[in-house]
Amino acid sequence: MLDPMPIPHPSPVVAANRTVFFVSDGTGITAETFGHSVLSQFELRFKQIRLPFIDTLEKAHDATRKINEAYAVDGKLPIVFSTLVKSELSSVIRRAKAMHMDLFQTFVEPLEQELEMKSTHTIGRSHNTTDSEEYRNRIEAINFSLAHDDGQSNKNLSEADVILVGVSRSGKTPTSLYLAMQFGIKCANYPLIPEDFEREKLPSGLVLHKKKIFGLTIAAERLSEVRNERRPGSKYAALENCRYEINEAEKMMRREGIRWMSSTTKSIEEIAATILQEIKLETR
Repeated sequence: MLDPMPIPHPSPVVAANRTVFFVSDGTGITAETFGHSVLSQFELRFKQIRLPFIDTLEKAHDATRKINEAYAVDGKLPIVFSTLVKSELSSVIRRAKAMHMDLFQTFVEPLEQELEMKSTHTIGRSHNTTDSEEYRNRIEAINFSLAHDDGQSNKNLSEADVILVGVSRSGKTPTSLYLAMQFGIKCANYPLIPEDFEREKLPSGLVLHKKKIFGLTIAAERLSEVRNERRPGSKYAALENCRYEINEAEKMMRREGIRWMSSTTKSIEEIAATILQEIKLETR
């Protein structure tokens, strides 16, 4: 069982006028994911601009113009995260007045030297998975997670890789879909409701699959905020009711020997990584 993490006091966010560009000849997902990971280390606000599908010289020159305009407005060098494969396009972008973070130049070229071979330099290769087993697994997992969201169905639970439980609005649905989309994990999720607490038992459909269950909890104050956005002023969102449901859910998980963690201060990525580790799941 993973104990809930304490809620840290948020650090003050300093205003900033730095612009960040994510430039790619494909969707830009790789550039943006890498960029977000790096930028998250700084307590600053960044103006983020996506420039996907930069696959011609004309588009590259237009992107360079936009970057230079940002420099003229901000008075500071924009930061450019780039995953352009073609060197002629990359060279155009690098003429822009900016701090350049070129992922291919940083990582691919050194690997070419170490492996003593040239890379394919194929545009969009990392996303060309339409016919692959990995892609089919993800689609199947997404469909499974949608069909088993919020306790909609007990059918085929034996096929589930993991079953998330917790009170309503504790983060089960987004985590389920993230596991499906990113890792091809079939994830069902069930809300623990007052009727379960009165019976002091798990929902009947879950008893046979206890080894697959992982629990999510959340701070009562945060849960009340989230629920008030959905049903403002309701008993469902009242802080006292949130405290009751959370306490009962945590007691049940302890009693049933279910591993669990708090989602209060965790990102979906962190929650998913913990679940993969704790349940010993292998990504497909």
